[in-house]
Amino acid sequence: MAPNKKQLKTIEALNRNIQMCQEFMNDWLLFNQILSAYPSPGVNKAQLENQFLKIKSKLAREHQVLKEGMGSDYKFDSNTMNIISGATNLEAIYSQSEVAIKKLQNEWHRAFISINETLGGLEDKKVRAEAGEKVYVGSMQAEIKTGGGGMSKGTKTFLIILVIAIVVALLFMFTPLGDMYRNAWNDLVG
Repeated sequence: MAPNKKQLKTIEALNRNIQMCQEFMNDWLLFNQILSAYPSPGVNKAQLENQFLKIKSKLAREHQVLKEGMGSDYKFDSNTMNIISGATNLEAIYSQSEVAIKKLQNEWHRAFISINETLGGLEDKKVRAEAGEKVYVGSMQAEIKTGGGGMSKGTKTFLIILVIAIVVALLFMFTPLGDMYRNAWNDLVG
């Protein structure tokens, strides 16, 4: 069975989020490659510093777009931006102690794992959506909340009962049939 419009929109949103997440992961890898290359003998340190600052800026921009665009599907390690903002430049990083450098590398790996987990979750949702299963995309949930739309089933039921109660009350108050029931009630109660 061919997917309906809503399923196609869901798959399209998942494809967009997967693509953005993959691009972020590739840039995250480049960040680490530049970071790791700096202490190697014979490298052009000025060129690496320039590349490092560019990739940091790109990661910061991408991170914000991902966070807003993915909504509840965003599951990156909370320390990801701290790593980017804390790594001011390569010279400053490598002027620190060996322990501080190892800590930065461990934090980078933890963030890398969380990026991969997020990407895996998105890819799983896409496979399920393509199979016809109803899945929720974090960014689409935000659109639905702000875009208006239909009422929930409970709200509809409540409104129907409320309208019926108002109609019955109006009939009871303003028709001869209502007078008959009011008189009978008054006779009964007293």
